[in-house]
Amino acid sequence: MTIPNLKFIVSEGCNIPESIKKDALSLNFSKSEHILEYFDNCETDFTMFIFENIKFSTADISKLLTEHKEDWSILYSEFTDKDGKNFPLCNYSQGSVRDDFDFGKCMIINNQKAKSILGSLDTNLNHAALYDLRLQLSRVGKIVKTEKFYTLYNNSNDPDFENSHFSYCDPRNRDYQIEAEKVFTKYLKQVNAYITPCTSEIADFDKIVSTFKYTASVIIPVKNRPNTIKDAINSALSQKTDFDFNVIVINNHSENSTTEAINSIKNQRLVHLIPKEENLGIGGCWNLGINNENCGAFAVQLDSDDVYSDTDTLQKIVDTFRKEKCGVVIGSYRLTDIEMKPLNNLIIDHREYTQGNGANNALRVNGFGAPRCYFTPAVRQNQFKNFSYGEDYDLCLRLSRKYKIARIFDVLYLCRRWSGNSDANLNQETITRNNTLKDSFRTEEIIARTRK
Repeated sequence: MTIPNLKFIVSEGCNIPESIKKDALSLNFSKSEHILEYFDNCETDFTMFIFENIKFSTADISKLLTEHKEDWSILYSEFTDKDGKNFPLCNYSQGSVRDDFDFGKCMIINNQKAKSILGSLDTNLNHAALYDLRLQLSRVGKIVKTEKFYTLYNNSNDPDFENSHFSYCDPRNRDYQIEAEKVFTKYLKQVNAYITPCTSEIADFDKIVSTFKYTASVIIPVKNRPNTIKDAINSALSQKTDFDFNVIVINNHSENSTTEAINSIKNQRLVHLIPKEENLGIGGCWNLGINNENCGAFAVQLDSDDVYSDTDTLQKIVDTFRKEKCGVVIGSYRLTDIEMKPLNNLIIDHREYTQGNGANNALRVNGFGAPRCYFTPAVRQNQFKNFSYGEDYDLCLRLSRKYKIARIFDVLYLCRRWSGNSDANLNQETITRNNTLKDSFRTEEIIARTRK
């Protein structure tokens, strides 16, 4: 069975069912000249972009196109592999603007919608043309996740989640990042969600800082980390500074020897808090620390698995706050194993966050970097959401709308990966759930910015 009015466009080097090969075109989706030329000349109603080796029934696709009558611009679906494993995907929402949103292994384009936005597409992209196309299509029609209609039949090389997750920090991908930022900034202006990043110093900054007993507090939420919490605490306590600081550990009702490990460290700078509530996520623990009377003017992140890269990390952070008089300071980090040996050559520095456009570009990616360090009064006015994933990203998005965010591109932090990490060996269901949550944060932020 053939499908009338549908053209197949196949990514270079991709295999597809023999029955449609003769009618398929090979196309480089990254280049705007290819995208523009194709849609300018196509005469079919629909186009199916195929990114990897898949199997499907033309009858199923014909049925799909017949059933979906709503005003859509893109159809995509979840899928299974040849062994029957399911690959759940996020529903597309207003906040699904990150450039790595997972549409699966193919998508169907409404050609009429595509033709209507050709004048809005950039004409000189070599890397981000497909991202440009789908953002523009999202403005003129719904992006709809449908019932499953294909199977992935060659997935022997499963992606490396760690490396793919941080691919935007890889210098080899810098050309793509520059183009994607350009495309996304255009889109934000079109939907009235673009903001002019704050570059102003906080008024009376030094005066406010002087009212705090401590200049800085290292805040460490922890639950059930007996093997790493002492390393984290000692890393914080070993900091050499010209100011007073403390270390606030929020022990979220650990059920093993974590409490004993914390209590074994005898230091007057250590503040050990156990919440009264038993339903706190990491965000709720941060709020407990931030609002504590012993919290310093600057609240500095340290996860219970991790350590600072040197004894001058805290001094560098506070020096930056003093110079910039800003709401947030964010550093750079390196991924290591539990013994602090580097896992790859990447430095996670989020150079896509610039003073000129970072507050906008941050909506395009899934994080801000680490360590994240906050001007305490700013967080007390905003507060973390009580989640244990993405709560930091959400807060930084909201703060970036109101405050200048300063960056330190030196490695300040060693993010240790081991089997007990909460983000170790994530399955597809968890990845999808996490991404859906961050998409919801982006939706809230986009709505807030359009109301400015």
